[in-house]
Amino acid sequence: MRAMVLERTGEPLVLRTLADGVPGPEQVLLGVSACGVCRTDLHVLDGELPHPKLPLVLGHQVVGRVLALGAHVEHLALGQRVGVPWLGWTDGTCAYCRSERENLCPSARFTGYQLDGGYAERTVADARYCFPLPDGIDDVHAAPLLCAGLIGFRALRLAGSAEKLGLYGFGASAHLLAQVARHQGRRVFAFTRDGDSADQQFAREQGVEWAGGSSERPPEVLDAAILFAPVGNLVVRALEAVGPGGKVVCAGIHMSDIPSFPYKLLWEERLVRSVANLTREDGAQFLQLVPRVPVRPEVTVFPLEQANQALEALRAGRFRGAAVLSIRG
Repeated sequence: MRAMVLERTGEPLVLRTLADGVPGPEQVLLGVSACGVCRTDLHVLDGELPHPKLPLVLGHQVVGRVLALGAHVEHLALGQRVGVPWLGWTDGTCAYCRSERENLCPSARFTGYQLDGGYAERTVADARYCFPLPDGIDDVHAAPLLCAGLIGFRALRLAGSAEKLGLYGFGASAHLLAQVARHQGRRVFAFTRDGDSADQQFAREQGVEWAGGSSERPPEVLDAAILFAPVGNLVVRALEAVGPGGKVVCAGIHMSDIPSFPYKLLWEERLVRSVANLTREDGAQFLQLVPRVPVRPEVTVFPLEQANQALEALRAGRFRGAAVLSIRG
């Protein structure tokens, strides 16, 4: 199989020919058709997430079809279309796993970080963390659902019943989450880089009520804010924007340091919390919701061998929505 391989952090991916993986008893072999390109991939590539498996196949928004089943896999079928998310394996026995919080499993392993991912024509995945995908959405549009969608949905759940919701950073996750939030009857306010009129227009096209720069105050006090931009000082901006009892949810796996801020911004029972990975329940709920909204990602498609160009386009913000590698697996 062909794969784009990270051999050293800080260096471009290299196109290699690798042997197909062989699934273990609890695994499946997938023929990959599409894989989303995520900002977390940049954090791994740049060495901001420590100790990745090297060499490594990046990619944790994997869409593929089952080519081979491990001996103990009974809930999936040959030829079935599934998606593989960031959380790729858990021990199933720790206190977190036993209390339906496998997203916090201390032994967890992650797709495209400690496990080879989807920047390849084939991949092996734990069958427990392969999600059947809804009909009515093609492979390249389904790929962003598996991280941008799922992590955004978990962040929305943690934001509670907020009616007035701010989204800081309007990219892959936010443009999907805006669709879900509006479907739920929430009012959405979008924050982009200051002066980024293109992203603000994109946000308005997704139906948000107001769009402005991240240093601006929204026209109304917010009930909650979700941060997708990995910029620590936006936590302070968001605290300034939410009212008493408001929640600020940090949805990224990596963020620059949060600067100090006066206690009065946290007082009145405001809450700052993070999102860690996802649970299978998040996946089940979100993927059932997708066709009802319906959620429709906007994608820019690159072939597998242009994975480096896709990553740099993401870094520079040269497209709207999500980037996806189209792969014939």
